[in-house]
Amino acid sequence: MQICDSYSQKYSLFNAMNRFIGAVNNMDQTVMVPSLLRDVPLLLEELEAAGGVCPQREAALPPGDPGAYFSRRDMYSHYMLLKSIRNDIEWGVVQPPAGEEAARKKDKLGGGGGGGGGGGPAEEGEGEEDLEKQFHYHLSGLHSVLSKLTRKANVLTNRYKQEIGFSSWGQ
Repeated sequence: MQICDSYSQKYSLFNAMNRFIGAVNNMDQTVMVPSLLRDVPLLLEELEAAGGVCPQREAALPPGDPGAYFSRRDMYSHYMLLKSIRNDIEWGVVQPPAGEEAARKKDKLGGGGGGGGGGGPAEEGEGEEDLEKQFHYHLSGLHSVLSKLTRKANVLTNRYKQEIGFSSWGQ
């Protein structure tokens, strides 16, 4: 059985993850000396092209704000972030301790108080519709984020090649 990459599969989460992992693997193979990326900023145009931070937001962040760190990273920080996200996708993320997870689920479910055995059939149908909407919302968001991260990995790879003078590698 052959799997074809049709137009509809272009938007699958599985393919988006594979494109991202492939781009990060390519970046990882290309960047032979990651320490050369330290203190080398990605140009604002490159970040915008890869779906990065807009200049208005970056300018509005005070230096002590944690968000300011994430918006003003050098190429090495982007490199490490992309590799970390790839590892999280491939190997999973570390789960929080059981007590924190239970408390978080309780908060998400609306307090988790004891009331009598759930809602009627109409409420269950609304809840399932809500779950479907949430799923589609998060699926589309995850696809969008993976596409932006893939572009960032490709931009970083090309910029590294440019910085070390090998702009014609792999083309």
